[in-house]
Amino acid sequence: MADAVVVGSGPNGLAAAVILARAGLDVEVYEAADTVGGGCRTGEVTLPGFHHDLCAGAHPMAVASPFFRAFDLKAHGVELLTPQVSYAHPLDGGRAGLAWRDLGQTVDGLGRDGRAWNRLFGPLVRKWEDLVALIMSDLRPPPIDPTGVLRADPGIELRLLRRLIEQSTPLWDMRFREDVAPALLTGVAAHAIRPPRSIPGAGVSLLLGTLAHVRGWPVPRGGSQAIVDALADDLKTHGGRIFTGHRVDSLDDFADVRAVLLDIAPAELQRIATLPARYNFALNRFRYGGAACKVDFALSGPVPWQAHGVDRAGTVHVIGSRAEAVAAEKAVAAGRLADSPYVLAIQPGVVDPTRAPAGKHTFYTYTHVPNGSTEDMTEAVTAQIERFAPGFRDLILATHVRTAATMPAHNPNYIGGDISAGEVTARQTVFRPVPRWNPYATPLSGVYLCSAATPPGPGVHGMNGYYAARHALRKEFGVLTEPLELLTDHWRI
Repeated sequence: MADAVVVGSGPNGLAAAVILARAGLDVEVYEAADTVGGGCRTGEVTLPGFHHDLCAGAHPMAVASPFFRAFDLKAHGVELLTPQVSYAHPLDGGRAGLAWRDLGQTVDGLGRDGRAWNRLFGPLVRKWEDLVALIMSDLRPPPIDPTGVLRADPGIELRLLRRLIEQSTPLWDMRFREDVAPALLTGVAAHAIRPPRSIPGAGVSLLLGTLAHVRGWPVPRGGSQAIVDALADDLKTHGGRIFTGHRVDSLDDFADVRAVLLDIAPAELQRIATLPARYNFALNRFRYGGAACKVDFALSGPVPWQAHGVDRAGTVHVIGSRAEAVAAEKAVAAGRLADSPYVLAIQPGVVDPTRAPAGKHTFYTYTHVPNGSTEDMTEAVTAQIERFAPGFRDLILATHVRTAATMPAHNPNYIGGDISAGEVTARQTVFRPVPRWNPYATPLSGVYLCSAATPPGPGVHGMNGYYAARHALRKEFGVLTEPLELLTDHWRI
């Protein structure tokens, strides 16, 4: 019998499993799908030879996360390719905002608003490690680990708070004078699948916007699958075992296991476990939010963007003005389809020619829709891309769509198509999934949650798995070693 079992093999589940195995425990991982990865998988869904990421595509948090910096993806054979332009935001009239990895180059391209952009991001870029330590903490103050490994400069809290207040209130329109910079910032905020002028939206835009000017928004050569495959290989190297195609239907299967870590949604926990009434009631109050409809394209050539420079960006936010982005996300929050949808697009061929046959391109998009939507958004997405890239339709060789309603068949954690594993509100950012000082522990002895439904929330960063594994090691096995030190003693850069 294993010492520890992990259910679910997304980045968080595998991060937890790697830490537990490196601590000397006998670890088993159970995955319902035929391949590991959860939301970090790659497959041929359109045509042979076209490799599409099935959910996560660009990975700014993977290169910044304390877990992955300690794990060292490069040392495990993962080649992260970084576009010169982290993200772009086309506007009507052949214009676009370009967030270059180089902050100065971005500032130069924003005209009168360049200095304002520099004042917004410059202080965060200079203290990016402290910003990451704060936002990727378990959100239980103070964000200081006793070992000093995850210590944040207290000054970063004030810098972040001032910017959060500005970007989540009507003050957000006071910083800029033109329309490109605010649109560029709002496109990032919409990643939260919330109205951009909100605390979660502001937090997302400030973190991802900062990382765009530090380490960029890289894509792994060959696809996101490379990240989870590296974790799986490391787990096996340290004696761990992975069982795919094995759906867990009851925690009773692991009654004799000392620690069970669950990389699953709260609804899945309720499905497989008998929980105390009070905790079960609290989980019933956990809300799932706006969803995604994913549309993949196999193209005969690169997207013919009208605006100069968009063709150099790995990620493109396709919506238009700040006002249009706000209207689109407000519609989704109200349970309606947007008249003009927000589209997040990734074009990995900008840096990775292995994703498609020679001369051809994969193109990944998703658009936000109400939770549970059955709407096929292929035509709406195509029209939105065509708006900023005339001739796009003529390049389409094949498409593949996954509606919000069918997302759970791909990943049961995506309830109703919610790829964030829970609505990203201010309350549910801190109190994920329930208001508890230790959000990873459940009332069941030895059972922990480690999915994106726990702090610090969604993203390919592995930190949810790190925190859950740390708690399990200390309480169940008396292992007090800092988990990151189990990965390497030289993780700081």
